[in-house]
Amino acid sequence: MTPKNSGSTGLWVAAGIAIVFGALTIVSGGRALFGGAEAQAAVGNAVPFVLWFNFLSGFVYVLAGIGIAMRKPWGRTLAVTLALAIVAVFALFGWHVFRGGAYEMRTAGAMVLRAGVWIVIAIFLGRSAKSGSRR
Repeated sequence: MTPKNSGSTGLWVAAGIAIVFGALTIVSGGRALFGGAEAQAAVGNAVPFVLWFNFLSGFVYVLAGIGIAMRKPWGRTLAVTLALAIVAVFALFGWHVFRGGAYEMRTAGAMVLRAGVWIVIAIFLGRSAKSGSRR
């Protein structure tokens, strides 16, 4: 397998992760926001701005995945932007918690997962671009 093929496989994996993660985020966020009383009660002390950010960003995850799969430069730009935006929202969530706001511990876990996934994807795409495997 040539390095170009190896990079191509990595891009497909990154794109697939982004798209699947985005679809799952849209479904779970949609249920939490628009589901019946039972679905909304299951959310518990969700922080509204985090919930809305995560739901809306799911659509951007899918778009970024499509851009990555198509090897478009904007796919990498979206991945970096998502990583930075998630970290920023996570910091705001931390501030909310620090100030005594109600929250669910699973929100913190979900934000760690989201940030980790997008930071790894952004770093991978940056390295792929530098090595020339995205040409």
